[in-house]
Amino acid sequence: MKLLVDSGSTKADWIAIDDSGKVLFTTQSLGLNPEVLETDEIIERLEERFDISHNKDKATHLYFYGAGCGTDRMKNYLLEVFKNYFTNAEVFVHEDTYAAVYATTPRETAAIVCILGTGSNCSYYDGTELHQKVQSLGYIAMDDCSGNRFGRHLLRGYYFNKMPKDLVKAFEAEFDLDPDVIKNHLYKEPNPNAYLATFAKFLITHKNDPFCHAYIMAEMEDFVENYIKQFYNYREVPVHFVGSIAFYLKDELEMVLQKHGIQIGNVLRRPIDGLIAYHILNQ
Repeated sequence: MKLLVDSGSTKADWIAIDDSGKVLFTTQSLGLNPEVLETDEIIERLEERFDISHNKDKATHLYFYGAGCGTDRMKNYLLEVFKNYFTNAEVFVHEDTYAAVYATTPRETAAIVCILGTGSNCSYYDGTELHQKVQSLGYIAMDDCSGNRFGRHLLRGYYFNKMPKDLVKAFEAEFDLDPDVIKNHLYKEPNPNAYLATFAKFLITHKNDPFCHAYIMAEMEDFVENYIKQFYNYREVPVHFVGSIAFYLKDELEMVLQKHGIQIGNVLRRPIDGLIAYHILNQ
């Protein structure tokens, strides 16, 4: 049994397949970002899902594609955690961009591939290898146009009294905005980036409001300037996207890219289904 996993900071999609590619089960766990989780927290999240814990000894291969796995240190850390948990499996850990590439880009085809979800990322795929120009410093310093970035904007807009009154009423009705609750999530609970990203749904729902629209367009412009334009041929190849922010704000994204002469390619909410086809072809 092979386990294919696409993990962001908020959630992780799991699919188990047999050697013929038949799906044995699908499930979803909380995200497994090694940058923000300790070993015991990762194990706890695995144990919470019956399908995962019940089948851990049956897995022969684990292919994990995850946020926070962009450095050798984080890859090796997670590799050891998984090897100790899935004791009979050969384990492979890749950064989440590879899942996005395999799901959106035909083999041996060049493209720029971006992730816009809880966090954000951008790489160039030359048809064989992945190239990055920007080393991520995590959600505090980077992650332009991501869910956690939008959450930060909304909280600041609310607390600095910049948010229009009609939005304030809706915002207060949807979230617990007690400062102690917010600070506990941000500074004491695990996954503060995922917590910030929970506010992004509000921004998407109210995307036509000028207050929210301005944040969306500004962040998209920043992402184009800081990430996509790092690659000299950004106007010559398609630019694919994976992630809920890209999927639900596709119209706005297309508008910004068109302004910069950039060709938008595939836009997927999640890459996990595309990984099945890739692993069947390359097993």
